[in-house]
Amino acid sequence: MISRTCRSGLLLLALSTYQPLLAREPAAPPLAAEVEDAIKKVYPALVRIHVVMEEGSEGRMKKMQGSGSGAIISPEGHVLTNHHVAGRGTRFVCTLSNREEVDATLVGTDALSDLAVLKLDLSTRRFKDQPLAVATFGDSDTLKTGDVIFAMGSPGGLSQSVTRGIVANTAMIVPRNQMSLTLDGETVGELVRWIGHDAVIFGGNSGGPLVNPAGEIIGVNEVGIASLGGAIPSNLAKQVAAELIEKGSVTRSWIGLEVQPLLRSMADQKGALVASVWKDSPADQAGIRPGDFITAYQGTALPDCHAPEDIPVFNAMVLGTPPDTKVTLTGSRDGKPQTWEMTTVVREPTMAKENELREWGLTARDFTRVSALEKYRDTKDGVLVDTVRSGSPASEAKPPLRGSDVIIRVGGKPVHNRAELEAFTAEFTKGLTEPKPLLVEFERSHQQLATVVKVGPVQDPVKPRLAEKAWLGASTQVITDELASALGIAGKKGVRVTGLAPDSPAAKAGLKEGDLLLKLDGKIINSRRPEDSEVFPELILAYPVDSTLELAGLRDGQPQTWSVALAPRPIDDSELLEYKDVRFEFTARQLSSAQRDQAKERQGEDPAGISVLKVEPSGWAALGGLAPDDIILTIDGTPTNDIETLKTKLAGLADGKPRSVVFGIRRGPRTQFLEIEPRW
Repeated sequence: MISRTCRSGLLLLALSTYQPLLAREPAAPPLAAEVEDAIKKVYPALVRIHVVMEEGSEGRMKKMQGSGSGAIISPEGHVLTNHHVAGRGTRFVCTLSNREEVDATLVGTDALSDLAVLKLDLSTRRFKDQPLAVATFGDSDTLKTGDVIFAMGSPGGLSQSVTRGIVANTAMIVPRNQMSLTLDGETVGELVRWIGHDAVIFGGNSGGPLVNPAGEIIGVNEVGIASLGGAIPSNLAKQVAAELIEKGSVTRSWIGLEVQPLLRSMADQKGALVASVWKDSPADQAGIRPGDFITAYQGTALPDCHAPEDIPVFNAMVLGTPPDTKVTLTGSRDGKPQTWEMTTVVREPTMAKENELREWGLTARDFTRVSALEKYRDTKDGVLVDTVRSGSPASEAKPPLRGSDVIIRVGGKPVHNRAELEAFTAEFTKGLTEPKPLLVEFERSHQQLATVVKVGPVQDPVKPRLAEKAWLGASTQVITDELASALGIAGKKGVRVTGLAPDSPAAKAGLKEGDLLLKLDGKIINSRRPEDSEVFPELILAYPVDSTLELAGLRDGQPQTWSVALAPRPIDDSELLEYKDVRFEFTARQLSSAQRDQAKERQGEDPAGISVLKVEPSGWAALGGLAPDDIILTIDGTPTNDIETLKTKLAGLADGKPRSVVFGIRRGPRTQFLEIEPRW
């Protein structure tokens, strides 16, 4: 999911995840004339976005479902939304205003501006002959405080909606020293100054358009701060969207310095105060130092930065410069004029995206220029460990690997990046049937350490066959003193039959539920306290598996005897074959004796299917609705009555990589079909 940090409950991304919602029922004013154009021009272009996202956590890429909003901005089906809605998405389904569900793909995303563009797969439309409604951009620079605006979107993943308000602030940012918000390492507010407004937005409004009365997009809703909404100005959104559509990413410049507002004691100073200069950056090589003042960039004067709201103006100047451009900054140091010349370089993301190494049980990421500098590294070589799964090979090593470690060599060979580590792992594990020790050298807190990680395929534990024991096939309860009195047999000891397995020795001998068993082969069954519940089962287990025993007791108050030919105990649940599928992320097992008995008793049919033992909370199976205790009956119409059939079918799916897979299941007395959509 999204990597984000929030130090205050006042700031919330307006992204909806599938969790219970508290009902809110604001009063609905009558439709005003001023909203008619906005609804007519933009409302039909609204899109509700359902997304499956991935985020590294606890040593694996965990998935979650969410929903957000967007607007169609081109006849080809490009949809503008937020990065925090779509940037980490792996699967998208968009619902249009006419309730069509259309598949979509990610064209490009930009965490710094929190914008992303999707492309509708128009071949999946149901109504292909209907033209797409397209919204247009307005000029956000013309907005003034008090202007009427409309927030449109899909709150809570529900149908499209519109709320009305006014512009409260045209240059809103996160309050300094009160809270912070990052998206995949990028600081919100470094580039964007939000349009603050009081039109009501809810979770799920993220990415939805902010619209003026003329029916033009003048912002993209992103956050909620206290009671205000915050929207990315349309002039920035239009520029970023065009670049994402053209080349899938946004190219920006970097000079390696950060500025801050002037201090209150600097009443006579101008421009912006240099706070940080990164080592070996263009600014560092040009001689800029912390404490310098910058007053102009490429001849354009900077506004005096007395507040955090002024900083994005300078950042936008630098970021908007084409890379490899020679630039001139002017300012002062110790009251003396200064001029600095440097050549801009391409700005890399602050933090690279993580990925999972299943054979290691960890997630890892590459270094970028800034993330390497933040760890005082001179190069970007090495692989940064992000998270480690408990019980995995990486965590079981001594010393174990942990987050923030930097892997520098494996098997004596240097690894410069994650791709090299993945390639080495693929070659190292080729043909292995069990994990193999691997020497791993890594850095931690400026120390170089070594450990041994057993890398390879996950081994299923060997389940020993339990010793053969006699089986009666009846469940019982102790006849306590209180129960004996209530049954009219005060002072008697024994057990009461509470259940019978179909085709069991007990059932074949004629035993029924409710029978009272008082003697076994002429000896009293010494059970009269709740803690004696194991006395009778242990007596049965003491017999050879081919024994015949005599039970004596009562049925409906009348004496009764039963001759029972014992049989070998059925396979114990702990001995049943299991299979863990790493792609769909669930564990299945043969039907247990109890499940087979229930199928015969409740459905009146021979047992069929495979039992779901465990479902990973954020796996593809879980997202499709599969749950523990479900019985998988079919997969894409193929019956799955044993583990080998299940394994073969799932392996074939991995080869064919279909868009979706239909699981036919039984859940309690009901059957249903689940559509599971893995990312291959």
